[in-house]
Amino acid sequence: MNWFIDCITKNYANFNGRARRKEYWMFILFYIILTFITIIIDKMIGSPLAITAILVLALFLPSLAVTVRRLHDTSKSGWWILLQFIPYIGGIIILVFCVMDSTPGSNQYGENPKGL
Repeated sequence: MNWFIDCITKNYANFNGRARRKEYWMFILFYIILTFITIIIDKMIGSPLAITAILVLALFLPSLAVTVRRLHDTSKSGWWILLQFIPYIGGIIILVFCVMDSTPGSNQYGENPKGL
């Protein structure tokens, strides 16, 4: 939970530095959980996904920022995130990059967040 809170507070729109796999995947996990909860609430109150839309808009920048920092951790430029606009294959490539281990030591984006 702390990883998620840090992403939406301290690192809300921080595109600099590196993000460990744990930080990225914990953010994604809580994002998915919150999305399911808001979908259920929307269905219960009869709303056409209004609360879910607010959540998605509120978390757009933090999700973009943590993904860019995750790409930095694998020594990739943040511009690689534009691959998501390529149907099917783009999202798969970004997924593979986000699953990859960190670049050992420091890279052009900063020190290894693992401390190795």
